[in-house]
Amino acid sequence: MASLQLTDSNFIPHAKRSLSSSFYSSTHVRRHRSPRHQFLLKACSPSDADLAANATRRQLITHTAAFSLSLAPIPGFQRPARSEEPAISEWERVYLPVDPGVVLLDVAFVPDDPKHGFLLGTRQTILETKDGGDTWSPRSIPSAEDEDFNYRFNSISFRGREGWIVGKPAILLYTSDAGESWGRIPLSSQLPGDMVYIKATGEKSAEMVTDEGAIYTTSNRGYNWKAAVQETVSATLNRTVSSGISGASYYTGTFNTVNRSPDGRYVAVSSRGNFYLTWEPGQPYWQPHNRAVARRIQNMGWRADGGLWLLVRGGGLYLSRGTGINEEFEEVPVQSRGFGILDVGYRSKDEAWAAGGSGVLLRTNNGGKTWARDRAADNIAANLYSVK
Repeated sequence: MASLQLTDSNFIPHAKRSLSSSFYSSTHVRRHRSPRHQFLLKACSPSDADLAANATRRQLITHTAAFSLSLAPIPGFQRPARSEEPAISEWERVYLPVDPGVVLLDVAFVPDDPKHGFLLGTRQTILETKDGGDTWSPRSIPSAEDEDFNYRFNSISFRGREGWIVGKPAILLYTSDAGESWGRIPLSSQLPGDMVYIKATGEKSAEMVTDEGAIYTTSNRGYNWKAAVQETVSATLNRTVSSGISGASYYTGTFNTVNRSPDGRYVAVSSRGNFYLTWEPGQPYWQPHNRAVARRIQNMGWRADGGLWLLVRGGGLYLSRGTGINEEFEEVPVQSRGFGILDVGYRSKDEAWAAGGSGVLLRTNNGGKTWARDRAADNIAANLYSVK
């Protein structure tokens, strides 16, 4: 099972922020307006049981935007007719019981119970599913409602039955029973930046990132956190006089996007998209890199083989040569129809999906060397922001 969330095409999300989205050039996405409903697209295989047993399955999600009409749960909607496409291309709409204006930001499923998942967003929104994403219900967490704050839940991660949620203003939630109950863990008010990403890394262990480049780790359920980076990205650039990085003087101190590899390496795009940064475990500072392409960077992430992919504003897709951190990229032709591509997600070394403006959905079966359009969302006037 996979899911794609759609959004109004005029909405431009804040830098992650939302880690699952990225800025895009509005000239490439404002040609249509999306339907006045908030919903997911869910991809199903012929056997949901097979997917439940497949640890490599993924979910695809993007953001919703504000709509002027109220949205009520739709208990029984008409499912689109199935095509003869491969199983992952059989997309179904799943309507969501969320208020107008809610922006959905992240999704995660419990590894020990693949049909049990959570969807996060603004306005203190948490949705829960126990049927693999067919239906979603609002979830209330009392420990997140003690104060008069309207939290923006940015990121969620599970490992086994343990799960973590971070949000803004600074809030950290933890569960040890697959989300049946959530407890709040106190955080320092002196954290540099807003917490935008968290990754469950082991028993009672997690890694947390702020939008200013601070990385913290815990191994005792969040009672203590250790800084993995000695200073924020702004401090690094100022101290090294920008390290010869073109455009670093315009850096605003926050990331546009951040992506983590399975082995703990990070790649982040500067707020203006004019350079990117990398970090590997053990390094004291983030390392800035000049972009290897003329156009500004839209988003970057890791391929399943350990290499990098890079998206530029206007729809270009590039792959790094070889694996690891590499500054040499080659452009790959894609049929984006002139719309920007906003994210890429790999299911394996061979299979990957790319999503973008006005329902652009692309698939590769050879690691990204060639891409073919999947027409599942061609008739949906909305943007697909993130692949997970």
